[in-house]
Amino acid sequence: MQNKLDIDSIDWNILDLLQGNARTTNVELAKAVGLSPSPCLARVRALEDRGYISRYVTLLDPRRIGLQVSVFIQVRLERQIESALETFEKAMQARPEVMECYLMTGDADYLLRVVVPDLDALQDFIVNVLSRVSGVGNIQSSFALKQVKYQTALPLPNGHGG
Repeated sequence: MQNKLDIDSIDWNILDLLQGNARTTNVELAKAVGLSPSPCLARVRALEDRGYISRYVTLLDPRRIGLQVSVFIQVRLERQIESALETFEKAMQARPEVMECYLMTGDADYLLRVVVPDLDALQDFIVNVLSRVSGVGNIQSSFALKQVKYQTALPLPNGHGG
């Protein structure tokens, strides 16, 4: 993994602009950062090759595609042994409704963010998927009533974007 000091202010500006709109054309990007298109494209490719840019995605509105329910689920395992952790993580990685899964400190072993169309789908996920994963000991759900903030752009160091 590269150190953040290995990139300069132009690279930071490129990263900031691409986080805001990954469909920015190379010509637009070059103009915005004060480069000609060819060196700009070379910088983008280098940022990709060095792992600063991991992928490009299109963000969809969950409600527009029928995913009305957003739930945060805390999961405690019966035992915190490596095999149980691996089993749980593999099961969650295979589930499309699991948007995020974090190994946690504190009361819960894992925190999941799950999106589903309705309460029946949530019940099905909890009863027929989550509770059947070997080693799951306790499941606690909290519904998101309102999304106050949702951001995908990472905060960059002072003076770069934002």
